[in-house]
Amino acid sequence: MTPSSDSPPPPEGRVTVEADGHVLLIGLDRPAKLNGITPEMLTQLAAAYTRLERERDLRAGVLFAHGRNFTAGIELPRFAALMRAGEARFDPALVDPLGVRGAARTKPLVVGVRGICFTIGIELMLAGDIVVAGHDSRFAQIEVKRGIMPTGGATFRMVERAGWGNAQRWLLTGDEFGADEARRIGFVQEIVPPDQVLARCRELAATIARQAPLAVQASLASSRRFVEEGPAAAIGEFVQVQSRLARSEDAAEGVRSFVERREGRFQGG
Repeated sequence: MTPSSDSPPPPEGRVTVEADGHVLLIGLDRPAKLNGITPEMLTQLAAAYTRLERERDLRAGVLFAHGRNFTAGIELPRFAALMRAGEARFDPALVDPLGVRGAARTKPLVVGVRGICFTIGIELMLAGDIVVAGHDSRFAQIEVKRGIMPTGGATFRMVERAGWGNAQRWLLTGDEFGADEARRIGFVQEIVPPDQVLARCRELAATIARQAPLAVQASLASSRRFVEEGPAAAIGEFVQVQSRLARSEDAAEGVRSFVERREGRFQGG
């Protein structure tokens, strides 16, 4: 079942938000315009990510899109003035969905894409943690065709995931590629039929949400520390972080569940 709203989206689009247990479902909702992202939608997206971050009961998020396409990218005329002025696109106190400025996200995010996934769409999915794509997905980083450059993370995350040559092949040409190539170069982790993308994302997010929340966030943080600062920085925190986790109630529950041969019932403390 796809989360939906009772009323059609406004012309500038919107972002739907719905809590499903410990999982927050975040939906791009402007299907008549191929979910082209407006400044208003980006602000709402940052607010949704901030809700995921701040509400203790939420343990994982899913980013998806209403309709048959993830997003055709930003609606350039609406963003052009902001770009020329170098203005912030939303309040820096909010969590940045692109992970390049402002507050950072610390809870895991699964991203589901299908159909068209251009420019900021690729940047949003690479800023997430796990990507599920429909086999109909079409990707392109086309900023060079518009006289600008990607500033939502593509220039470094594409290199990080795909290696230098694979990244430049798509960054510098603006050419389109499909789901199989996206998986080959590490952008996508699973490919499923388009109508199963959201269901698979929800399944993965629910599995993550059943694990010990502090341990999940610590594992994610350690991985990011390695990417940003190298192995020595990540290793340097192992003892301190593990000691803190081992004193938690969830760790005690982990021991009990091991002894009793059952799944843990974690409370996040």
